[in-house]
Amino acid sequence: MSLTPLLSPSAPDPVRDWAESGVVALTGRPDGPPVIPPGRAATVARAMSSWISDVSALGGRHLDVDGARLLSERAAFTGRERRGEVSVGGSCRLLPTADGWAAVSCARPDDPALLGALVSEAVDEDDPWPAVADWIRTRTGAELAARAELLGVAAGPVSRVSTPPPVPVPLHPRPVDGLLVVDFSSLWAGPLCAHLLGLAGARVVKIETPDRPDGARRGNPDFYRLLHGGHESVVLDPTTAGGRRALASLVDAADIVIEASRPRALTRFGLDADVSVARGATWVSITAAGRSSDRIGFGDDLAAAAGLVARDAAGTPLFVGDALADPLTGVTAAALAMSAPADGSGHMWDLSMSDLVASTLTDHPVPQTFQRDGQWVVETSSDVVPVAEPRPRVPAGRVANSGADTAAVLASLGIAVP
Repeated sequence: MSLTPLLSPSAPDPVRDWAESGVVALTGRPDGPPVIPPGRAATVARAMSSWISDVSALGGRHLDVDGARLLSERAAFTGRERRGEVSVGGSCRLLPTADGWAAVSCARPDDPALLGALVSEAVDEDDPWPAVADWIRTRTGAELAARAELLGVAAGPVSRVSTPPPVPVPLHPRPVDGLLVVDFSSLWAGPLCAHLLGLAGARVVKIETPDRPDGARRGNPDFYRLLHGGHESVVLDPTTAGGRRALASLVDAADIVIEASRPRALTRFGLDADVSVARGATWVSITAAGRSSDRIGFGDDLAAAAGLVARDAAGTPLFVGDALADPLTGVTAAALAMSAPADGSGHMWDLSMSDLVASTLTDHPVPQTFQRDGQWVVETSSDVVPVAEPRPRVPAGRVANSGADTAAVLASLGIAVP
């Protein structure tokens, strides 16, 4: 099995993959036409879901998931639409800098205060954007990037690397039926990875801490159920000796670990990824810019800063889809986790969301959409296809309340309850 044919330059038509993904309907100005994005992210997502389906079949499971459609799936639940220079979810903006454009997020409760620190003045907590826009307009993208990383602000200049990194490719196919997945992640990318592994037959245990439950629990309940239905929920306190021991024992028992934290955060919990990999586990690390970076980022700002932006007729950058770096990373992470070295040894997948988006970019020209019989369509290399709307899958399985399965999970693995 190999992804090479699907990821080659002459592989399936990227324009068709974009049109069928639902992403195009989310890209562009609300009062303008949908816009075809650059690159081949939808094609890569389809290749990854094809790998997942094929490996699942080796384990006796039939899994029919279209990776391209996963990219737009959240908007199918929320009903949100394209908003041009404002992200679909509304928490990120594309703003002009002194030498280009930048993407800036304000998604967390404490982000207004951080944006105030960024611009060195108090900002309106309900609407920080005027002050932020005024400050950024007189700064270069490099100045913004340095200050944002220092302060932990999710922001960066819109740029393109001259030589995109290669798309990560899975190793030897490894069915995951019956394997234990310990998932420390939250929001979208990591949970999507865990969800796909669960569909492929893995046992998924979601880990949260008492003071930091998954913020996605406050989001759309049906979308949360889609990603977490059927998973077990464990809450442990890593600030206590007993909690740290239980966390370490869970990781020791895991076949696959998913996390989206900077390494030093896990070290404080007494968890060592290198030790887990050495004993044979697959470790999936999802970060904004790799384990060696302190950069903070979310799906919208990371995708835009990596260069994945569409353009209107005036050349103004527009957001592509809904937090696209998240689902692209999630489906890729699942495909990688469903592989292993041929000798069965452990493996570390250090996934930089920014690099992953950049790896899908190309310089191929993109066509414009047009209307036919009242519907937006686009011409591909073979025919004219309609621009699909985001489409949800049907959520299935019980969603556990935070920590509902702690005692049962620990008992099933022979771990003492702290």
